[in-house]
Amino acid sequence: MSETQSRKALRGWVGLSPWEVARVAFRAMAANPLRSALTALGVVIGVAAVVALTMVGQGTTRRISTLLEGLGTNLLTVGPAQGGRGPGGGLVRFGGPATLPLSDAYAIQEAFAGEVVGVAPVAQANFQLKFGANNLRATVVGTWPDFAQVRNASPERGSFFTWEDVEARRRVAVIGYGIAQDLFGGEDPLGQRLRIQGIPFTVVGVLPDKGDQGFVSTNYQVYVPLSTYLQRLARPEAGGPKVNAIYLQGAERDRLRDLQTRLTQFLAERHGLWDPESYDFSVTNQQDALESVNQTTLAMTLFLGGVAGISLLVGGIGIMNIMLVSVTERTREIGVRKALGARPQDILAQFLAESVVLSVGGGVLGVALGLLMARFVGQAIGVSPVFAPWSVGLAFVFAVAVAHIPHPLHSSR
Repeated sequence: MSETQSRKALRGWVGLSPWEVARVAFRAMAANPLRSALTALGVVIGVAAVVALTMVGQGTTRRISTLLEGLGTNLLTVGPAQGGRGPGGGLVRFGGPATLPLSDAYAIQEAFAGEVVGVAPVAQANFQLKFGANNLRATVVGTWPDFAQVRNASPERGSFFTWEDVEARRRVAVIGYGIAQDLFGGEDPLGQRLRIQGIPFTVVGVLPDKGDQGFVSTNYQVYVPLSTYLQRLARPEAGGPKVNAIYLQGAERDRLRDLQTRLTQFLAERHGLWDPESYDFSVTNQQDALESVNQTTLAMTLFLGGVAGISLLVGGIGIMNIMLVSVTERTREIGVRKALGARPQDILAQFLAESVVLSVGGGVLGVALGLLMARFVGQAIGVSPVFAPWSVGLAFVFAVAVAHIPHPLHSSR
């Protein structure tokens, strides 16, 4: 080798090119593969946990929102006695006995005509259903025809019952998808006679498969005219028929909150109640419920992401420590390079390259592992994970930043 070539080689080793810096970094890590793998493992686990938890959290939020929106849009629900208190002082909420007078539904229908698309009072209870030798227990809902639009319950086959059916108190029924499958087997239920508590009803409609909706399973509900329900299935009530709830669909989403306020005032005047604490009814807004659910799931996602971020912090600190050990172990090499004219930034660049490979490489593997974890967890709990680019970016930036903060200190050593 000539003297000129030797000088060029010496300058190349002292002031390495970016490609040479990367090559030296890979060679240094390859010399200690187990230590490098264990160092990157903390970042892999941390990034995977953040990605998986945020994806599952976003998927859960979307699923709940879809479920709520599938129950109807622009929906207001009048329920019994949410503000009332029982003997133990606890709030009495939905699911209790029917206490709302049916006359409230007629009054709302008349007073808010033009502002609501439909009004659907509901009275419901569980009854035994029978067809041939098959029988099962399901929820039977007595309601008005507006229920099909207000609660997004249009039949897939056949049709919903009509106002003529309500006025004539006909024994007709619309059944959920699950009942059609389990009770009728392979037979077409349309036109068949279904017995509810021993009383025959003709099936006129079958709802589409709504899937597992968690707290409400419309697949296992039967809808009959409210007049028929009150006459044949419900117990006579003193003071007129009662219902469990009244559903309303507002005509305009932007005016839903105003409609909620005026509806509350209207019912309070009808019931002769002036103190909100004594209201024997409640009016809830679907948008409020949706926002509340979204806020809750977002808070849970951020909390779990923060917990996962702790493991990411631990992984970054692991890289910091390994880089510090590496500097200590290679003081001879660093000294030789500095004696040959290497500047502090050249030494810093070499160790930065090694930590970049560890943190970024660990981050890439963590994202891949997080995607797999999100898929398996989503399948286990019935949620479709939603990819959140911001979580991946945040996890990467956090891991790389933590791993590189102490390098100026390292180079000064």
